[in-house]
Amino acid sequence: MQLVPIPDHLQEGLKILFVGFNPSIRSSETGYHYANPNNRFWKILFEAGLTPRKFLPEENRELLALGFGLTNIVARPTREAAEISKEEYAKGAALLEQKIKQYQPKAVCFVGKGVYQEFSKKRIIQWGIQEEPVVQGVIEYVAPSSSGLVRMPQSEIVDIYKGLNKFK
Repeated sequence: MQLVPIPDHLQEGLKILFVGFNPSIRSSETGYHYANPNNRFWKILFEAGLTPRKFLPEENRELLALGFGLTNIVARPTREAAEISKEEYAKGAALLEQKIKQYQPKAVCFVGKGVYQEFSKKRIIQWGIQEEPVVQGVIEYVAPSSSGLVRMPQSEIVDIYKGLNKFK
């Protein structure tokens, strides 16, 4: 089976652009962001007060009406992020920087420290707002990955995402 990338959901005037590693196999099969049933993205957004209800993956495009966009640092679907090469990350980071400059969201939320590490080339990263953004004039915000593999308590993850409410 041929795995295909999923479409970005981008537009001018975004409040928050969410950036993941890359699509999962399930996302490639369905065409929707964060479609793996073990991924907690939609639940986290709701519990953090970012969305008025828990959206379903197939409603991912509806986030645009809230001012939220979706993209990934790498477009190629894989079973796990470990399958992504350094070259893919480098190309993806350059393309992501272009997207951020073009769409100028108020904030960019990197869904996972590893995503931001690949984008910024920084190794030591704190949760939340980054003091020295790669793209000037845009708030770069790092939040935990929403993957079910993350062992941080859900309540701690949600608390970090709550910090994005000031950009809504």
